[in-house]
Amino acid sequence: MASTSNVITEPLPREMQQHTYAIMRRVEESHWWFAGRRQIIKSFLERLCRDLNAHNGGRRRPPLNILDVGCGTGANLEMLAQFGEARGVDVSAEALSFCRARGLENVKQGAAEALPYEDNSFDLVTGLDVVEHLDDDLAGLKEMRRVVRPGGHALLFVPAFMFLWGVQDDISNHRRRYTLAQLKRVVREAGFEVERATYVNVSFFAPILFGRMLMRAFRIRPASENNITIGFLNGLLGKILGAESLALRYLNFPFGVSIICVARRIE
Repeated sequence: MASTSNVITEPLPREMQQHTYAIMRRVEESHWWFAGRRQIIKSFLERLCRDLNAHNGGRRRPPLNILDVGCGTGANLEMLAQFGEARGVDVSAEALSFCRARGLENVKQGAAEALPYEDNSFDLVTGLDVVEHLDDDLAGLKEMRRVVRPGGHALLFVPAFMFLWGVQDDISNHRRRYTLAQLKRVVREAGFEVERATYVNVSFFAPILFGRMLMRAFRIRPASENNITIGFLNGLLGKILGAESLALRYLNFPFGVSIICVARRIE
C-alpha cells in the first residue's frame, strides 16, 4: 500500500464555490429556507431589542450599530437595517458586488478572522451561517468579540449535526456542523456569555435527513440544494419554518437542522 504521509492537501477556500453566489442572490428573497430563517432571526432580534429597552428603564434605545460578518449577497443586511445602521463584511468580492448592485454600500471586503474595523465599534455583530466556514472558528469569534462593545451582543446561526452533512456543506466549503454543546463551548472560549442557544428548524429535520441520505446513496450532486424546492409549496414551507419563531418564544428545541445563539460580550 502506498504511503499517503507526503500527500499535500490544498486548504479549502474561504469563499463558497463561485457559482453559488449567483444562485443565492436569485433565490434568497423567496426560497422557503431563506425566508423562514430570516423570520426566526428577526424574532430573536426583536426580543433582544425589547430586553435592551427594558434594561434601559423602558426608554427606547438608539438604533443599533450592527455588523453582519459574512454578509453574502445582502438579503440579511436589508433585514438587519430594520434594527439600526447595518454594515457588512465578506471575504468574497463577488458577494459584495451583489450587495452593491442592490444598493448596499456599507460593505467591505475582509476575513472574519481579521475584521477591518476598530475595537468596540458595534452594538451587535451577527454571523449568520458563517462560523462553520472558518478554519479557526475560535479566532473568528474572538474577532467578533473585539469589534463589539463591552456589554454588546453577537447573534450566530450555524448548521447542526455532522450526520446531516450534505451537498450544500460541500459546495459552501463548510468545515463543520455543530452540536449545541460544541457551539456553546467555543462561544464561551471566545469571551462571550451565552444568553440563549437552541436548535431550530425541527420542522424539516426528518425530510432533510432522509433527502441527504438518498443523495449520498444515489450519488446525486445538484449544483446547489438551494435550487431544490417544490414551487407551488414554497410559500407554505417558508411559513411553516418561520412559524417556529412563535414556539421559540417559550421553549428551546431538543434538535434541529440549525442552531441559533445569542451571546453577550463579557465586560
